[in-house]
Amino acid sequence: MSFAQEFQLLLRACYPLIYIPTLEEERVEAAIARCAKAANRMVYTWDFVDGYQDNPNYAGFGKRNPLQALELLEKLPISALGVFILRDFHRFLEDVSIARKLRNLARLLKSQPKNIVIVSPQIAIPDELTEVFTVVDFPLPTAAEIKIEVQRLLNCQDTGDKLIAELVRSAQGLSLERIRRVLTRAIASHGKIEQEDVQLILEEKRQSIRQTKILDFYPATEQISDIGGLDNLKDWLLRRGGAFSERARTYGLPHPRGLLLVGIQGTGKSLTAKAIAHHWHLPLLRLDVGRLFGGLVGESESRTRQTISLAEALAPCILWIDEIDKGFAGIDGKGDSGTASRVFGTFINWLAEKKSPVFVVATANNIRALPPEMLRKGRFDEIFFVGLPTQDEREAIFTVHLSRLRPHNLKNYDIKRLAYETPDFSGAEIEQTLIEAMHIGFSQNRDFTTDDILEAASQLVPLARTASEQIEFLQNWAAAGKARLASRETPLSSRIHRQLNG
Repeated sequence: MSFAQEFQLLLRACYPLIYIPTLEEERVEAAIARCAKAANRMVYTWDFVDGYQDNPNYAGFGKRNPLQALELLEKLPISALGVFILRDFHRFLEDVSIARKLRNLARLLKSQPKNIVIVSPQIAIPDELTEVFTVVDFPLPTAAEIKIEVQRLLNCQDTGDKLIAELVRSAQGLSLERIRRVLTRAIASHGKIEQEDVQLILEEKRQSIRQTKILDFYPATEQISDIGGLDNLKDWLLRRGGAFSERARTYGLPHPRGLLLVGIQGTGKSLTAKAIAHHWHLPLLRLDVGRLFGGLVGESESRTRQTISLAEALAPCILWIDEIDKGFAGIDGKGDSGTASRVFGTFINWLAEKKSPVFVVATANNIRALPPEMLRKGRFDEIFFVGLPTQDEREAIFTVHLSRLRPHNLKNYDIKRLAYETPDFSGAEIEQTLIEAMHIGFSQNRDFTTDDILEAASQLVPLARTASEQIEFLQNWAAAGKARLASRETPLSSRIHRQLNG
C-alpha cells in the first residue's frame, strides 16, 4: 500500500492523531495536501515561529503557543473538514497540558472529520500517548519520482537516456531536496550535467547514509579472487552474478534473497560480503544491529523501518549484517517491554516477504545465539558453513596475501611449507602472521623471509585451539545437514563422506 493510499484510508477511518517521521517536510506536506484535496478537506499548517499560515482567517493563530494551536480544532465548527499539520510538535509532547489536550482531542475527533498530523524528523512519543498516535512511514522517492525531478532540473539540456538512467539509479535512496541540491551544484559548477556528476551524487549518498547513524556505505574494492578457497561458495555466487539483470526478470528468475555465513572469526565471511558487492557491481550497506535500538518508545521500531526503507530505496544493493548473532542474541522480550522481540519480528518478516532486490549477507560466529526463526527456510537462499581452511586453501590464502605484499618476490617464499606448518590457522591469523613477519624483517633492515613467517606463526596461538569446543559444535552442526559447506574439500567434508559410506 502506498503512502497516499494508507493516508487516505486513515482520513476516511477518522484516525484522530497521525505521526509521520520524516526529514522531507516539504515533500510530505505536498503529499498530504493532495490526499486532503481528494478527501475534500482543508489543510491548516502550524509551526512554532509563525503559527497557522495557510488560512487567512487564522493567520498567525497559535504563534509561539502550541496549546493554543490545538485549541483551534475546538473553535472550528464540528462539521468543518480539516487536516492540521503541526511541524516539530514532538518537542512539546512531554508537556503535561499538551499531552492531556491531545488525549482529550483524540476522543473528540473520533466523531469529527478532522485529523492532527505531526510531521517530525524523528519519533519521540511519550509512553502515555503511544495508544492515541498512529505512526505512518513516509518512504523515500521512487525511481519514477526521481526521474521526473531529474528531467525537470535538466530542463532543455540535451541528455541521453543512458545518463538519465544512471543519474536516477545513483540518486535512489536520497531525498528530493538532496537530489536537487547536488544537481544544481553540478549545473552551477559547469553549466550542465555530465557523466562525472554521477560521482557527486554517490558522495552525497554516502554522507546521507552516514547521517542516519544506522547504516554505513562501504566502498567495495575486494574481489572474489581475493578470497582463498571457499570454492563451493564462490561457484554459488558466480552463478548468480546476473540475477539482478532485466534478462533474469524476463527469464522468470526471482531476485536472490541472501546468504547466512556461519563460522568462526577470521575465516573470510566479511571479506565475502565485500567481494559480492564488487563482483555484482552493487552498493554495499553495512548494518550494525545494535544501532537499531533506541531509548525512546517506538524509536527502535522506527529505526528498523527506516533501515528497511532506505535499503529498498537503494535497491538493487547488498545489505551486510556483520555478526548478526550478537545483535539478536537471547531475544525473549524481557526487560525492554518487548522492544527487541518487535524489532526482530519486523526484521525477519521483511526477510521472508521482501520483493525488492536487496541481497542480505548476514554473518554469524555463534549459531547457538541465533533465534531458530532466523534459520528457517525462506529467510535466506542458503546457509553456508565457513570452516577453517585446508592446506590447499591455506596455500591459496598465503599466495593472495604475498602477491599483494611482494608481487615480484613471490617465488622467494616456500608457500607449500608455510601452508603445511600452519594447521588450524584461519585466514585472518595467516594475515596477522605475515604482518608480524614483516615487523621482524623491518626491525633488522631487510626483507622478511619464509623463516620469519614460520617464527611469527610459532608465537601465535590460533583460535582453533582456544575455542575448540565452539568449532567442534559448528562442525557437527554443519555435518548434520544444517548448512552447505563453503569449501569443496575440507576435513569436515571428508568426515561426512566417511559417515555416509559407513
